Amino acid sequence: MTSPSDSSPGTGTAATHGTEPRGAPLDGSMAAVANMGWQILLTTGLAAIALGVLVLAWPQETLRVVGVLFGIYLLVIGVFQLAAAFGTHVPGHLRALHFLTGGLSVLLGLICFRGTLQSILLLALWIGFSWLLRGTMVTATAASAPHTPARGWMLFTGIIGMLAGIVLIVAPIASIGALTLVAGIMAIVLGLIEVFHAIRMRIEVGRLAPGTPAERRPLFRSQPHPQH
Repeated sequence: MTSPSDSSPGTGTAATHGTEPRGAPLDGSMAAVANMGWQILLTTGLAAIALGVLVLAWPQETLRVVGVLFGIYLLVIGVFQLAAAFGTHVPGHLRALHFLTGGLSVLLGLICFRGTLQSILLLALWIGFSWLLRGTMVTATAASAPHTPARGWMLFTGIIGMLAGIVLIVAPIASIGALTLVAGIMAIVLGLIEVFHAIRMRIEVGRLAPGTPAERRPLFRSQPHPQH
């Protein structure tokens, strides 16, 4: 004869072991994933700190490398644009636009390889016009839609973007130098934050590490067959 406590749902061995309490030890696979996670986070944090230190220690060399990468980017974009101009899927009225933008990108990319000053100048103008265009679009959108959510924040960010773009266009060399220093400081700050989170994650993984096999109980305890 079974007692109510044996047959009622929510009680018994299966119900007791079916739910895992908060802060329960991690199993083997989850512990491996968590251990890999804090190691990756620590590595990226240290890499960000090292990058920030290099940027602050050698800003001119950093700008030279960035200028070369920007030239390679323009060359690759230009080649793809030229290839797209001769594609069969491009309408006829857009072929001239693709060809013009592709040729201009290739030309600007080649100019970047002529010297550091040219590449930095083009990079600053590229970023400045992008920020000015985006800030203008965001400001116009927020001004034309009074019921837009977070309209004040959109206006603020749009105006800041416009001003930053104008500053980069007016004084490109000095602005890109200041932007490089800010990027180096931000890389160090973000790297320190990631290292801190990695240490916290390592402590948490160590606290939730699985114990010995004798200390861990199975989720479902096997019951002998009634015939036996």
